[in-house]
Amino acid sequence: MASLSPAAAAALARLRAYHPPATQWYKLPLVRRAAVLILLFADKKGELRVVLTIRSAGLKNYAGQAALPGGKADTLSETPWTTARREAFEEIGLSMTNEDLPSGYVVEHLTELPSNLAMTELGVRPCVGYLKAPAPRSPLLATGDADRAPDVARDLLPKLDAKEVAAVFTSPFHNFLRSEDEDVRDREGERKVPGQWYNGSWHSWHESPWRMHQFYVPVKPSTVFRAKTIAAGDAAKEDDPRPSKPKHQPKADKATPSSQNVHSSSSSLQPPLPSSTYQVSGNVLDQRRYRVFGMTARILVDCARVAYGEEPDFEHNSHFGDEDMIGKLMKAGRLGPERKHREVLTRDVMVRAAKLS
Repeated sequence: MASLSPAAAAALARLRAYHPPATQWYKLPLVRRAAVLILLFADKKGELRVVLTIRSAGLKNYAGQAALPGGKADTLSETPWTTARREAFEEIGLSMTNEDLPSGYVVEHLTELPSNLAMTELGVRPCVGYLKAPAPRSPLLATGDADRAPDVARDLLPKLDAKEVAAVFTSPFHNFLRSEDEDVRDREGERKVPGQWYNGSWHSWHESPWRMHQFYVPVKPSTVFRAKTIAAGDAAKEDDPRPSKPKHQPKADKATPSSQNVHSSSSSLQPPLPSSTYQVSGNVLDQRRYRVFGMTARILVDCARVAYGEEPDFEHNSHFGDEDMIGKLMKAGRLGPERKHREVLTRDVMVRAAKLS
């Protein structure tokens, strides 16, 4: 692995120095707490990439969608970072402690971002980590590997035991601030990957304009790693929605629930998006670009804004997270310890909450 580029080193420094505002996360009841892991690492050129997943096609919820590793808290004593690390271990096999990682690898907790409000009425706390590889010829490397330059994508990701996901893939981190592929080889010449990098549109959420980002990440054998095939019965068990298995509720970092859950006449999402927005046609793993959209995309944009100290070249929401709205909804009597069937944030609820100080 090459040394960190100046831009990447500066990005990590900004993330370490970032102190998020006070969060509502710890005031939420357990059933409303969730966290995701933004795991960064340096590629061979020293630039930052981020780890994402494709959910298994056999799961009952959000099948085939791209996501950050994450999910709901198990106990009130769990911090967002602990929740994110545990879920990453369960989903992609990333060890929860540095001692259990391959020799020389370390995960550093850089910072956390303001909590986001999912349409399923969960508070989602993004946690940012940096996966540092050992230096070339490091004595920490296993015997016989000392002459090989460490490479996260080669040495670690292929070994991840993905039980709830169909694949793990990586994307250039800074590109989430750009409307085109930054790598000219992906958009021009013989190595061009068909399709565009970015597409976005405005919609109403929280009774205010909300930017729906959609990124189409080009993938290649060196940046995507497929999981072993999981039997259909086992996949259903992994996503069992019954109360006896709360950690297997629908994953919280998915910003866009299925249309039948939110697109009623009383939904706060106006105008309604077509159901095709949330569906994955064909085998997503065979596509040349993987779509990253909704809350996952918004979180990545916001994290890149903090890391690189610059704004994207496309339209976006200027605020970070939804801490203010989460607090107002709690005052309005929502986000309680009991989750009602087909509960949605209606226009009336959002208007009433917005008026609270």
